[in-house]
Amino acid sequence: MVDHGSLAWATSLDLDRESGGPLHTVLRRALRSAVVSGRLAAGSVLPPSRTLAADLGCSRWVVTEAYAQLIAEGYLEARSGSGTRVRAGAVPPPGAGSARPEVPRPAEFDMTPGVPDLRAFPRKRWADAVRDAVATMKTVDLGYPDASGHALLRRELAAYLVRGRAASATPESVVVCGGTQDAVVRLCTALRHEGHTRVAVEDPGWTRLRSAIEAVGLEAVPVPVDDGGLQVDRLAELTGVRAVVVAPAHQFPTGSVLSPPRRAELVDWARRVDGLVVEDDYDAEFRYDRRPVGVVQGMDHDRVALLGSVSKTLAPALRLGWMCAPRRWADATARAVVSGFPPPVVEQLAYASFLRSGAYDRHIRASRLRYRRRRDLLIEELGKSLPGCRVSGAAAGFHLLLHLPDGDEARTVRRAEARGVRLAGLGEYRVTDGHTGGALVLGYGNLADAAVPGAARALAEAVGAPERGRTPRRPPA
Repeated sequence: MVDHGSLAWATSLDLDRESGGPLHTVLRRALRSAVVSGRLAAGSVLPPSRTLAADLGCSRWVVTEAYAQLIAEGYLEARSGSGTRVRAGAVPPPGAGSARPEVPRPAEFDMTPGVPDLRAFPRKRWADAVRDAVATMKTVDLGYPDASGHALLRRELAAYLVRGRAASATPESVVVCGGTQDAVVRLCTALRHEGHTRVAVEDPGWTRLRSAIEAVGLEAVPVPVDDGGLQVDRLAELTGVRAVVVAPAHQFPTGSVLSPPRRAELVDWARRVDGLVVEDDYDAEFRYDRRPVGVVQGMDHDRVALLGSVSKTLAPALRLGWMCAPRRWADATARAVVSGFPPPVVEQLAYASFLRSGAYDRHIRASRLRYRRRRDLLIEELGKSLPGCRVSGAAAGFHLLLHLPDGDEARTVRRAEARGVRLAGLGEYRVTDGHTGGALVLGYGNLADAAVPGAARALAEAVGAPERGRTPRRPPA
């Protein structure tokens, strides 16, 4: 079989004919420059001499002569049956002539928080759903999409949110967007147009959501989080704050769950100040000690905007999300499309098929069992390797906190990275300073079961705790 390599037939050549010399010399200089600059990569196949001559409007001899000279100089090589190509070694490596940058060691153990099990993505079922969507979609669906999202997906999402999350949702109240961050930007854009200047956020909290708020031009005001979730009573102390972004079901990164009294208090606060609660339903489908807690939005759909996505249930790369906004905000958020359009219609229809067929529910159930087993295994292995460290966080989602004896999380993160463990420290998600103690945010969603013991041992080396035997205190249910 002929190896065609990487075709470089469309490479732009700078033929500086004013530099003097015959045309074959001009062409040779242009080709050599393209090779040295890296525009023609090693192994790239050049056009046949007849084709390039026709493109340049010259005789074939000009091209063959330029090729022959560059072959003699070592820039090109001619292979029988596979044409003329750039010789390996002719292109200087990036950074040649300067010190080579240090290449970080590839992570052997991926404990990045907020990442689901990417190996478990239902590739075949999703491919089938996409293929069916393309085959069955109407001609009108190929035009410009509805800014609120496809009607079919909005209908299926509304049914799912009512059934699975105890939400108050109708197809008209659902807006399809490009994920939770996109939804926050849209809502904050609408809030700013209504005169809002400040939005409360959880501290510590998801950094990207805080950045999204600030990107719109609003001030993100931190509110502390404890074992009962957001300290709702602190909202009343904030001047000019009538909106808050909160994750009641499973707060990131602390893993706390908003207590029932605070849920009621949060809704009461929004009513008193004529405000808006932006509910991030973060990995809420994954609760292991009991059934998932229903959404706060179901308590007052006029004061709470519900946000969700498939980033934690399927994959972040799909960029599919939704918000169920109060009637007052629905039209404004639909119009505030940051990226120009909602997610592609084909993906919307594929996801609608997933929901309608029950494939999504089955995938959630299988994922819930897998994450629960992995979490139990991780806690067991941490008990063997790091008995002096406390574990906290609700039995939910796919991350937990590992509290360090010495509190030096930055040092431990660096040492863990040197041992092939990719993770994050709790301090990376804090807004304010002055906190004592340190903890690691351990994500186990994308960590293979077989890798859990090795990851725990590598963490123990990073922490520097050789003793073994006792089991760390389990987090509260």
